Amino acid sequence: MLDDVAILRDQTMEPSLEELQDSIEQLTAYRVRLENDVKAMGQKLRMPQKKIQAAVDDHAELQRLGEILEQLTQQRDAMASKS
Repeated sequence: MLDDVAILRDQTMEPSLEELQDSIEQLTAYRVRLENDVKAMGQKLRMPQKKIQAAVDDHAELQRLGEILEQLTQQRDAMASKS
């Protein structure tokens, strides 16, 4: 059984540079897959390319992933500059 101090310590620890990089790579791969899925669906529906791109640009989850990736990249870069 974990004690409260161990749980609290684990929750307040910053991720390592390697963990940040791994998260960035995994989220980037997911973002690419999702974007490709949205484009493929648009092509199956025979939508014009401009409408497909607009759907990608307006896709809420893709936008959120972009924001998260930006935050993680900034955090990684800040940690790297401290080292």
